[in-house]
Amino acid sequence: MSEVKVRITKKFTLYIPRSIAGAAGLREGDYVRMRVEGSKVILERVPDPFELALKGPKFARITFEEFERESEEMQDALFGD
Repeated sequence: MSEVKVRITKKFTLYIPRSIAGAAGLREGDYVRMRVEGSKVILERVPDPFELALKGPKFARITFEEFERESEEMQDALFGD
């Protein structure tokens, strides 16, 4: 586990050291979720939705043909023939 001591600036800005960011898989532009548990501040990386869609666990299997048919049915329902 990586651990470092950091200082909070005058405007409550907190800079995440490179070693901590790397260990948590954080990259520039990532979003994080913060919450308080007792006296602890918990910081969690929020997965990018596109990365999650490509690399995350899959919940269902569908063929391209099934997807295309479902898409056409939804378009027909929304916009008519």
